Amino acid sequence: MTTTDETTPPPPEVPAVLDEEEGLISLEPQPVSQAVGGVVLLGCAALALVWANSGWASTYEAFWHAGIGGWSLRHLVNDGLMALFFLLVGLEIKHEMQDGALSSWRQASLPVMGAIGGMVLPAAIYVLLARGTTAISGWGIPMATDIAFALGIVALLGNRVPPGLRVFLAALAIADDIGAVLVIAIFYTPDVNVVALGAVAGIMAALMGLNARRVLTVWPYALLGLVLWYAVHLSGVHASIAGVLLAATIPTHEARRLPERIEHALGGPITFGVVPLFAIANAGVTIPADVGTFLREPAVIASAAGLVIGKPFGIFGAAWLSVKLGIASLPEQADWRRVFGVATLGGIGFTMSLFIAALAFGEGPRLGAATIGVLIGSFVTGAVGALWLSRMSRCVEQPRRVVTPTPSVPVG
Repeated sequence: MTTTDETTPPPPEVPAVLDEEEGLISLEPQPVSQAVGGVVLLGCAALALVWANSGWASTYEAFWHAGIGGWSLRHLVNDGLMALFFLLVGLEIKHEMQDGALSSWRQASLPVMGAIGGMVLPAAIYVLLARGTTAISGWGIPMATDIAFALGIVALLGNRVPPGLRVFLAALAIADDIGAVLVIAIFYTPDVNVVALGAVAGIMAALMGLNARRVLTVWPYALLGLVLWYAVHLSGVHASIAGVLLAATIPTHEARRLPERIEHALGGPITFGVVPLFAIANAGVTIPADVGTFLREPAVIASAAGLVIGKPFGIFGAAWLSVKLGIASLPEQADWRRVFGVATLGGIGFTMSLFIAALAFGEGPRLGAATIGVLIGSFVTGAVGALWLSRMSRCVEQPRRVVTPTPSVPVG
């Protein structure tokens, strides 16, 4: 017969900010695969830049313009495969709004307010710097945060980032994604086919019918999802939005088993396949000989400044104001210095920023300039944010050293 040692104190409880079993945002340090995904993405962007500026530069555009069934390879990646990326984003958004960090105002207030500030100020800075030029249409470029890159850096930092701030950054990025999807659907849709939109509505009704009948098999959703993607493509709305629409219809009954199966099936291929392919297809910018003039292009300056200045100060300022007004509260173990470090990581735009740049400018020199601006801004905010959080960790850990007290000796 075993007895319990009553002198052993129970393990400290982790603050129940989120459901750790089902939540996509975890209080535990992020897995190594998330950090590896960020490294792979960075390596693919570098590969694209080297390829586009090497002796094989002509093969870069020739390869991505190669046609398959009337679609270029770049078109297939951006409009086809990226719909899977948006499906995963949509599932994350849905879960966090139902059961996670965005499910109640108490939990969502700080990241939502930070996301609003992190969208408004970067867009305003971009407009200020690009006003009166043809680059003005790219105002949405610096509004989004690349959740994979940002959380990849947090994963590398490990326990140096408090659990509450990991949740804050992930929820902030998801709220950013909601804003970015709305911006794409509303402002970067030039022409609309009403008949095709009617077809989209009909397909969505059929998908919601499957949801209402608690159909938990993947294939009906996959088949109707393909039809939905084609209808959205014909409607004039960017086809990738079909991924978000499909995610909204996936049932969350039976302890989220169907969404979890989809997330587990798509997570690896998207992280290590789709998104790196997107980076290679879109980050290859030919840098002209006159680099100084090129870097002074409005799209370069406005995109980089929006990410480097607008994102950190927009997120931090809105979060600070919401706490001071009593709208939100700081996460446990967090202080304003660490909040600024995490807000700086919010300036990593990359995937979504490059996506919006392609919608805003199509192909041409303005897209190349905006791409360089996004790469510069994302690199600077990623590096500065990581160094800042590492420095804050050392500053906080220093006072924790144990000092043996010495008895005081009376004077006199």
